[in-house]
Amino acid sequence: MFSPFFFNGVVMDKSYRERIARLKEILTEGNAVFFGGAGVSTESGIPDFRSTNGLYNEEYAYPPEQIVSHTFFIHNTAEFYRFYKKKMLFPSAEPNACHIGLAKLEKEGKLRAVITQNIDGLHQKAGSKTVYELHGSVWRNYCMKCGKSHTMYELKSAQGVPHCTCGGIVKPDVVLYEEGLDDEVVTGAIRAIASANTLIVGGTSLVVYPAAGLLRYFKGKNLVVINRTPTDVDGSAELLFTEDIGKVFADL
Repeated sequence: MFSPFFFNGVVMDKSYRERIARLKEILTEGNAVFFGGAGVSTESGIPDFRSTNGLYNEEYAYPPEQIVSHTFFIHNTAEFYRFYKKKMLFPSAEPNACHIGLAKLEKEGKLRAVITQNIDGLHQKAGSKTVYELHGSVWRNYCMKCGKSHTMYELKSAQGVPHCTCGGIVKPDVVLYEEGLDDEVVTGAIRAIASANTLIVGGTSLVVYPAAGLLRYFKGKNLVVINRTPTDVDGSAELLFTEDIGKVFADL
């Protein structure tokens, strides 16, 4: 058994200390990219999808996977918005230690980009500048008829289905099931991953495609995985953390 010691006032085992020390060393090399998922934002009070307490394990009239699909949005718009407004909009959520740590690393020149599957905008709220939002953002909404932009607050406060002044239905700029990813965002994400020396994968089980498939473009030196549950790339990682991602970044 590893002998415990104190680090920032917290008792940790030697294995964790060594992993943190190695991650710090890796980050001093610069040219790192972060690829994250829903687990990054759970500590900010935003539920994920697939964990025990995730949205996919709650009871609804329709399966959540069906509700957040393009077909369902088109044919059951009112029911889509009933779910979306209640379960996917968190305007008061604040960045946690992970978001803040990533923004700091970028400011220090150690991190080149954040690639996220989340739609909550918390990376930008924390101060990150180069963020590729693979699945869009709840903060952007547009009229399907005239293209006019609408704020998230307009959408959330609307009674029932939100409509534009032109009469068109307002749609969130988020990627629903059956919809493709934005080509420009994907291209930017691929370039960032392909040219990175270090790739940190955090808060994602890597089961959502095509987003998870972007990892195949990584040809760099250091792969770091921070996730509480196993992923398909654990065996290829130089460093593997199963601790809470906020804890890891706080201890950095």
